[in-house]
Amino acid sequence: MARRPVVVGRPSPSGGRRVRVDGEILGLAYELRDVAEFLRRAGLEDVDVSASELIEWRGGGPEVWTVRT
Repeated sequence: MARRPVVVGRPSPSGGRRVRVDGEILGLAYELRDVAEFLRRAGLEDVDVSASELIEWRGGGPEVWTVRT
């Protein structure tokens, strides 16, 4: 599998986290399954979204889906 930069943005106040691969926005994820589906569609099928070093999580790790106050 080729390495492609994956960034999951910080949670937005309205909900969800933006997912990018190679700088391209794939969509807004509301849970880990959404991230996995976006990566599958991008050809990154065998990625453990909760533990992969391929993914840069901003604003909290894979367990954070709401804005912290």
